[in-house]
Amino acid sequence: MSHVLTLNAGSSSLKFGLFATTETDPNEMCAGLVDRIGSDDGTIKLKDAEGAVLAQTGPQPIANHAEAVQSALTMIEASVPGAKVTAVGHRVVHGGVDFDAPMVVDDAVLAKLDRLSPFAPLHQPHNLAGIRAAQAAFVDAVQIACFDTAFHRNHPFVNDTFALPMRYYEKGVRRYGFHGLSYDYIAGHMADAFPDLHDGRVVVAHLGNGASMCGMRAGQSVCSTMGFSALDGLPMGTRSGQLDPGVLLYLMEQEQMSASEISDLLYKQSGLLGLSGLSNDMRRLEASGTDAAERAIAYFTFRIRHELGALAAVLGGLDAVVFTGGIGENSRRVRAEVCNGFGWMGLTFDDAANAEDATEISTAGSVVKALVIPTNEELVIARAAAAAAAA
Repeated sequence: MSHVLTLNAGSSSLKFGLFATTETDPNEMCAGLVDRIGSDDGTIKLKDAEGAVLAQTGPQPIANHAEAVQSALTMIEASVPGAKVTAVGHRVVHGGVDFDAPMVVDDAVLAKLDRLSPFAPLHQPHNLAGIRAAQAAFVDAVQIACFDTAFHRNHPFVNDTFALPMRYYEKGVRRYGFHGLSYDYIAGHMADAFPDLHDGRVVVAHLGNGASMCGMRAGQSVCSTMGFSALDGLPMGTRSGQLDPGVLLYLMEQEQMSASEISDLLYKQSGLLGLSGLSNDMRRLEASGTDAAERAIAYFTFRIRHELGALAAVLGGLDAVVFTGGIGENSRRVRAEVCNGFGWMGLTFDDAANAEDATEISTAGSVVKALVIPTNEELVIARAAAAAAAA
């Protein structure tokens, strides 16, 4: 039996999973997290497919992503003896204009992805560090890059551009959209479980520490709330979301802030954390009851309703809204506050179903359906890696 490994490298963390290849879908055997890479108190935890802890270590020094990959491999080998990794699938945030499907990584591809780092400076370098670490650890395995931007690459021009001189569009300044691996999974799941809705007009809300929404028609992305960067659209855990560009001019000219200071403000100090002054964690905000936390939640749900209405207009109507991601799958309050604002569109919310975390949280007679579907980006990556290993 052969296996594929999935790697999702962040700035200080590494999610990983081991899947057995089968004649149908890859079968998850275990999944884990290396946390606090680059510190002296790093941790590693590995769980089986049912969520039971197989192994954990730390706190301990984990110097870099290469060491993180090797530590993850050591833990997998101890827990799943004899695993033969034939392919490694990687989440890569930015694929630019050229990469609209999973790609086997060679030196030329890696060089192109390196050149995209200015488009996603807080994500891309860490994704590529994970690839390089895996190349060193698995010399004979095929490396597959799976792109968060790929799902959105067939947007109509009007949903792909900004009103800037066209020379910037040609240089790559356009609306890329992100969270594509999550949207890819949801579209595939709906094709199997809700084929009629899949063929219609669907807005998927991927709500978590990073958050965006995607308007789909027949399972294809038509428009996304995220644009050139992973800052745009909805407010997030620590990211600002939509912002008047005049604010950036003000920060530069009046506050004398540098590009790095503005970047730190918009990526790390804003969003739910900045509004609440308390936390980027929705669970903590909902439990706190402070006025500032309530304002942060209110703004978050307002922006979701705002974007839902806009995406419905782009799609020419709405047949279903899907909640996914950590907040979308777990916050009953956020789902209720969003859906209860759309009775005028034909969405009749079922409070009892929502309280039970049911898959369908609209009533049986609702014209617009509301669903809760857990996402699985790792499975999308594993599928691509397994296909490449079999080719």
